[in-house]
Amino acid sequence: MARKEKSEYIIQAVSHALDLLEQFHGEVDELGVTELSKRLKLHKNNVFRLLATLESRGYIEQNKATENYRLGLKALELGQTFIKQMGLLRQAKPILESMRSDCNETCYVVIFKDGHVVYLDMVETDMTVRVVTRVGSRLPAYCTASGKVHMAFMSEDEIDEILPEEEFKTFTSTTIKNRKELRKELKQVAEQGYAVDLEELDLGVNCIAAPIRDYTRRIVGAISISGPTMRLSAERITSELVPLVLKSAEELSTRLGYHK
Repeated sequence: MARKEKSEYIIQAVSHALDLLEQFHGEVDELGVTELSKRLKLHKNNVFRLLATLESRGYIEQNKATENYRLGLKALELGQTFIKQMGLLRQAKPILESMRSDCNETCYVVIFKDGHVVYLDMVETDMTVRVVTRVGSRLPAYCTASGKVHMAFMSEDEIDEILPEEEFKTFTSTTIKNRKELRKELKQVAEQGYAVDLEELDLGVNCIAAPIRDYTRRIVGAISISGPTMRLSAERITSELVPLVLKSAEELSTRLGYHK
């Protein structure tokens, strides 16, 4: 069976919705249903349904005075997220490469999203035994060093919202099992400024992470080092890798405009 072209999978309604959003560019800030209908070559009723859907999600809003439509705050948030992530990755790459050069372990830049961490980029070790590539992966925050770094600076209410269940899914014998254990560890992470994950998600894998802050002093990500336990011993973590990850996180934060 021949492989289908991607164009054959296109959902027409989604395509029309994106066409509608793309009409708001350049000097165009507001458009009415009639004008959008002409531009998109769609019936007014179809345009109105598209607008209603996008408005319900915050991507479009109506100016009550003119009854025309304009981009909503959600569109701005999406654009800002893209800009921040691209800026973060661009600034992070040389620092990740420098870290890998210093320790020859796999180094990551990670963000927090909906109770999970998402691995945006990495520079891999050249050692034969290494951690499996995680770029693009979403992993539970409570059992990863990068996730604990983010949650350590959240309020208890925020953590309860992210993790509504008192008991957590366990992956290994060292996985944090409940909110009481997590709060105790997060307090220590906040005090020391870094987090460690000792085989909490994957057997045989240890991780160290420190927070990345931007010019608003907000945590926008984490920088981490992962490797097999046979190389990432407790002694090496304390003496070599913690200072390295802290220095690297501070350097990246400074590049993003952070000042103590």
